[in-house]
Amino acid sequence: MEALKQKILSEGKVLSESVLKVDSFLNHQIDPELMQEIGREFADRYADAGVTKILTLESSGIAPAVMTGLTMGVPVIFARKRKSLTLTNHLYSAEVYSFTKREANEISISQDFITSEDTVLIMDDFLANGQAVIGMINILQQADAQLAGIGIVIEKGFQEGGRKIRNQGYRVETLANIAELTDGKVTFMKEEKVV
Repeated sequence: MEALKQKILSEGKVLSESVLKVDSFLNHQIDPELMQEIGREFADRYADAGVTKILTLESSGIAPAVMTGLTMGVPVIFARKRKSLTLTNHLYSAEVYSFTKREANEISISQDFITSEDTVLIMDDFLANGQAVIGMINILQQADAQLAGIGIVIEKGFQEGGRKIRNQGYRVETLANIAELTDGKVTFMKEEKVV
């Protein structure tokens, strides 16, 4: 998606060979027009997948997931990372390790919102090592729900997560796939043309 790639190039900050900061438009301050374009793009890519719900993780996955849900006309559920006074039992939970924050969190959703009758699109802002996506897949397996696929805004293609998840047979759609972060610059993967 060209608009996203241009935004990454103009506003993204390469902090190291593994860290890209995009807090000016995605995961702190949000660019609503870009999120709307992202929502339309994912809705187009998964239009034929029978999606009934979208699942993401708080908090940075919420904006693109909500815009996709709005376009598709389906509810969005976000897994919580923190315990809540109102979310205490009747839960699906999974442990997720964050390499960025260097901590493990238990993510949870109420069993009321995803059932075996649902076909779910998982979405997230970044895919690096794949732990968040694997945790959300685990939750869907607990619910006996169908997985339509995985929508990722930015993938760090030089890390193992995307490859690991694709090798398990899951459909992953990525809008901007990064080949490397070197010398303060972002290089995107070359897109292969299907003939």
